[in-house]
Amino acid sequence: MKYIIIEIFVAMRPRRIFIMGKFERYEKVGLRDKETKNLIAVYPQKPEGSDDEIEKNVKYWYYQKSCSAEEMLNGMYVDGLTEHELKSHK
Repeated sequence: MKYIIIEIFVAMRPRRIFIMGKFERYEKVGLRDKETKNLIAVYPQKPEGSDDEIEKNVKYWYYQKSCSAEEMLNGMYVDGLTEHELKSHK
């Protein structure tokens, strides 16, 4: 896991806070429609890397599935699966 480390100086004592990326807590991620929020596709691999890398990999994977996917990707975003979605996609 990669973490962003932020050092905060409180009362002259340095403190470290670890912030996870938004996708690191999810077992699976997928693409959702921006308007309906419906799950369109589930990425078959475990999300690894930075948030930007994960988004790029998921969109590239979906683009490889179909040439017409490029237009559709403009109306989608990468998001983690809910527990209910995760159970139904195992």
